[in-house]
Amino acid sequence: MTRLTADQIRARAAALGEWFHNIDLNGVKTAPDHFLHDYPNVKWRLFAHAVPEDLSGRTVLDIGCNGGFYSIEMKRRGADRVVGIDFDDRYLAQARFAAEVTGQNIEFRKLSVYDLALLGERFDIVLFMGVLYHLRHPLLALDLIHEHAAGDLMIFQSMQRGSQEVEPVNADYDFFEQEHFDAPGYPKLHFIEHQYARDWTNWWAPNAACAEAMLRSAGFRILEHPEREVYVCRRVERPTEAGAVYPASPPHGHVSEGSRE
Repeated sequence: MTRLTADQIRARAAALGEWFHNIDLNGVKTAPDHFLHDYPNVKWRLFAHAVPEDLSGRTVLDIGCNGGFYSIEMKRRGADRVVGIDFDDRYLAQARFAAEVTGQNIEFRKLSVYDLALLGERFDIVLFMGVLYHLRHPLLALDLIHEHAAGDLMIFQSMQRGSQEVEPVNADYDFFEQEHFDAPGYPKLHFIEHQYARDWTNWWAPNAACAEAMLRSAGFRILEHPEREVYVCRRVERPTEAGAVYPASPPHGHVSEGSRE
């Protein structure tokens, strides 16, 4: 654990740029004026009970780790190994500093969710928090997590917009049946062409039914829904043949998408 003073921590945190994760670094808050207040701790408190208290012997992958809040929380619960990945150098620098100050041994790597096969391993718990709606290809990301990274549990969160209703959906419909598409509880993934909340990386906003349907379609059974946007899932067999999954993209020379949460 670092021996930095509060003033030194404050100065180094400020030098790393604006933080999206408000993390308590020995009494110094990294984003005290966050527009979502004490984020992501305010959300974590609502579903922390759904994550095993003792993670001894387990490995964790934090996809889109941002400033490292969830990676640190997993390590505090005793996880043997925690790997955090993100494609934003600023977030990775913040995460490494936060882990240093809090005394947590966490591995952070610059990787996109589309490059999960490069890790070459599965993890007992995968965190996929606040990433889906920042991706141009969200269902592909879920397919890749299932194919290459998830060993057992996945904890998933996505911004949701639209109805919170989840209506039963038939396994099939006649070509001329159309009314169900307009039902509030039918799965809908809203596309954002320009910006939302002054953020051009907000591409999608699923309703609740869509979030759940996408998880099932990618091969994740929902075990618990402890918070409005959070689902605890278990990796199972996909209900259909594999979707659009590729093993890995080149590690250099390609454009990838990061995360904000």
